[in-house]
Amino acid sequence: MATEKSTASTVAAPKATPKKKRDTKITTGVLTVKTTENNTMISLADENGNKINGWGTGLIWYKGSKKSTSYAAEVLTKQILKEAQRYGLKEIIVIFRWPGLARDGVFKAINEIGLIDIKCVKEETPIQFGWCKGARPKKI
Repeated sequence: MATEKSTASTVAAPKATPKKKRDTKITTGVLTVKTTENNTMISLADENGNKINGWGTGLIWYKGSKKSTSYAAEVLTKQILKEAQRYGLKEIIVIFRWPGLARDGVFKAINEIGLIDIKCVKEETPIQFGWCKGARPKKI
């Protein structure tokens, strides 16, 4: 019995291999800003659409009505762009979806960082198609 315990303790657990860091170098990125009445979500992707990073304002410890403010969008944009500078980002295309207060905060954060140029600004707010049905005519 003593030999069984000693052999079990000498067996080493397999070592976990560390994940390799991606050596992604991008010069132009797409910053997508989705603002709603209750939240702001920002994601950064390369020109092919591969997501590099992105978060919502809840991950920076804003709760409730503070998540939809322009200041929360500014703080979140700064964090995303500082992390993106490690990839060599030089210019971005900014895409806004849905109306909200985050637009001012995003532009303010880009100007404060200063090392990233804005290549293009797009508005992709969806427009309602078909509208609502009208009132039915009265039956006589």
